[in-house]
Amino acid sequence: MANQKTVTAEELRLAEDDRREKNWKRWGPYLAERQWGTVREDYSADGSCWTYFPHDHARSRAYRWGEDGILGWCDRECRLCFAVTLWNGKDPILKERLFGLTNPEGNHGEDVKECYFYLDSTPTHSYCKGLYKYPQAEFPYRQLVEENARRGKDQPEYELGDTGVFAGNRYFDVAVEYAKASPDDILIRLTIANRGADDAELHLLPTLWFRNSWSWGCKHEGCTLKPQLRRAGQSSVIAEHETLERFRFDASLHNGKAPELLFTDNETNVIRLFGAENPTRYVKDAFHEYVIHGKKEAVNPKEYGTKVGAYYRVTVPGNGQTACCFRLSLADGAPSVPFGEEFDRILDERRQEADEFYDSRIHGAVSTGQRAVARQAYAGLLWSKQFYHYVVSDWLDGDPAQPPPPPGHSTCRNGDWRHFFARDVLSMPDKWEYPWFAAWDLAFHVVQLAYLDASYAKEQLLLLMREWYTHASGKLPAYEFHFGDVNPPVHAWACWRVYKITGHRGSRDTRFLERAFQKLVINFTWWVNRKDIEGKHVFAGGFLGLDNIGLFDRSKPLPNGGRLEQADGTAWMAFYCGTMLAMALELASTNPAYEDIASKFFEHFVAITDAMNSLGGTGLWNEADGFYYDQLLMDTQTVPLRVRTAVGVIPLFAAEVLECAIIDKLPGFRKRMNWFLKHRSDLARHISYMQKGAAEGHSHYLLAIPSRDRLQRVLKYVLDEQELLAPHGVRSLSRHYRDNPFVFDFGGEEYSIRYEPGESSTGMFGGNSNWRGPIWMPINFLLIESLERYHHFYGEEFQIECPTGSGKMMNLWQVAHELKRRLTALFVPDASGRRPINGNDPLFDNPECQDLVLFYEYFHGDTGQGCGASHQTGWSALVGHLIEDVGERAAKAAQSSQGRRTAARVAVPK
Repeated sequence: MANQKTVTAEELRLAEDDRREKNWKRWGPYLAERQWGTVREDYSADGSCWTYFPHDHARSRAYRWGEDGILGWCDRECRLCFAVTLWNGKDPILKERLFGLTNPEGNHGEDVKECYFYLDSTPTHSYCKGLYKYPQAEFPYRQLVEENARRGKDQPEYELGDTGVFAGNRYFDVAVEYAKASPDDILIRLTIANRGADDAELHLLPTLWFRNSWSWGCKHEGCTLKPQLRRAGQSSVIAEHETLERFRFDASLHNGKAPELLFTDNETNVIRLFGAENPTRYVKDAFHEYVIHGKKEAVNPKEYGTKVGAYYRVTVPGNGQTACCFRLSLADGAPSVPFGEEFDRILDERRQEADEFYDSRIHGAVSTGQRAVARQAYAGLLWSKQFYHYVVSDWLDGDPAQPPPPPGHSTCRNGDWRHFFARDVLSMPDKWEYPWFAAWDLAFHVVQLAYLDASYAKEQLLLLMREWYTHASGKLPAYEFHFGDVNPPVHAWACWRVYKITGHRGSRDTRFLERAFQKLVINFTWWVNRKDIEGKHVFAGGFLGLDNIGLFDRSKPLPNGGRLEQADGTAWMAFYCGTMLAMALELASTNPAYEDIASKFFEHFVAITDAMNSLGGTGLWNEADGFYYDQLLMDTQTVPLRVRTAVGVIPLFAAEVLECAIIDKLPGFRKRMNWFLKHRSDLARHISYMQKGAAEGHSHYLLAIPSRDRLQRVLKYVLDEQELLAPHGVRSLSRHYRDNPFVFDFGGEEYSIRYEPGESSTGMFGGNSNWRGPIWMPINFLLIESLERYHHFYGEEFQIECPTGSGKMMNLWQVAHELKRRLTALFVPDASGRRPINGNDPLFDNPECQDLVLFYEYFHGDTGQGCGASHQTGWSALVGHLIEDVGERAAKAAQSSQGRRTAARVAVPK
């Protein structure tokens, strides 16, 4: 019993929530960072979401489908919301939400222009902490818009720090902490630190409000009668909603003084926006008018409404701090003394319990600095859970109580997805830049989430395959801009990985795996029927999430009627097929009925591999170059697009090792496989077999797209620092094209592609991401996993030069570890004390900023500086697992070295 693992308090909460004994996940950081500018709020005729609902409207216009706020909080149906509101006395508007540029405004697409960090969170959100940096000078809204408009795509983005607004440390650090005394008793502490030397005043207006679900006239679930917030004491408010229990909101005194409670309604200010009469007297932007313009009549003197703010004016001493506390709890049984020693004790306990939980999850060998990165990676992943509401039929047709949408709206997008009905908490790529789910992003999120919260990870995967998400054709919804677009088919891989992560062999959740498998078969069939154009096992999926990686926008028809045969599209399908085979074999171990479907995926995998390597002679393999390429089909001519990109690396992912010990227990599958090996030798040549020595005790087969020789040839490019290998991972386009752009003449028109290590210089596919050189975490992660599988099959005898030309030989496990080391180095301080992701941003030279970490969408191919969305912790959180692997290996190496030194000392004669 002494060795029995101690169950942490957070693990107990997770278990109670799983068993539905206590609703610990009812409340959390589910509030979006941006609701304006989204597809859901766009009722234009042409789908111009950025201009239909701009940032300037957000303070005055009620949202239809969600809410947003700074480091906010709400229940899982986003009925009752809380967020931080600030004013420094100089800004033209209250700081109620994060500001950023729209896609047309940014020289590299949409981009948040704020400085904020997700610092901590447990899976049940029993403890959460976030940080927002608010300048004391006027926020440079106009400067950011005008300077970015002036800059071209060949110039970097103009960021908030570039404006000089943080000079002299004249800013506030606004830290928000949430802690749960019980599932429905939420403690909130705001700590405001003045980083400047001079005293500074801050207007603080923490706000509680109801999402507007009453103005639209809809009839289905989620639409309610108008709720109410009303004063119930000196600094207390009662919240009443027909689908929530009665809650009480308490605000603490500050310097012995109660805050002023301001009430209004979460209703559109029609006069300001549209010049018509307001249907209600008190509107959404009332606090803006009251605080900034002194209009006392803007708020409701009768002290009730659907939005309330606790208004403080605080002076924070130079280099000092102050705090205000709040509590949201069930009105029946609410504490008689909401603040004081008990409040502080609970907050401290939850913080300590969060530490204990992560101590049980993050390997003890990980260094303090690495642990801090992993902890913030997990925090960002958990903070990026968001309430997502979108009913496509209602959105297309409009609401009964509102004017009908203009002609053209019902055909501008998603018209074939009328079945789609979402009202869930979902894992988002980035709650500001991408505040909507993306199918392939989510697959990577859940693989990391599985280490924290197995149930949530599984629920997320199954949700996207439910009948109110997945199309009747079997197509998974891609993302809200175009549900019918094509993302890489990685959902099966995610289900398989989550299944293995969340249980040990013999005790795994086969019910989850079987539920997922049945749905995935339908989706796999969609791919085969829709994307294998000529039925030759060569696929053309579209842009496949790699946006502008090629010469053409692959999601659109090609010029002159050409057609692409995609190396990555075909490889993704082989990868999908191999994963389905592994899942079927696992299910067949307890249900022989799955042996037949396993045989189907086995033979289909080999057929795709044969097409990839042999169709038309050499398939999509180029023998002269030793690389896989897309091919352009024009009439009777087939032209390989000989540019070395991630497109040619993805074929390495399709590698499955079949253990003979498992196959021998499945007589039906074994019989069919033996027949195939004997009678289809033309295809069986793509299957490798290896029998280990008696000491190793097993034999196995390898199903993979590349042969051993072709694997070595592709890896020479992957591991060449003048090609794909960067100081911090594997690039998405070879560095060779920096000085030697690839140029292609197509129908008399010239197309070219150049290595661009950072932001994109092309507007293709929106221009807000770049696959022409930077390092992308998901591709690197899948490459690492595939190298480990190859090593499992080939063993120590497979050696390759790494880096290419260095003379240093490594086995593939060592190569995988080297890639992990390079990727994790993005996030940890180097010899100069700087994290590569931060570039030369002087803000991170400040002592209070040195431990803060951002998780970007992708990373500069030469320097490692973060690019794209700054809070895409979703898939960049994968670094948390990599850090643990690197730290554990380093600790073992140090231990082994110490052991050798000890042995050497013992061996020295006295």
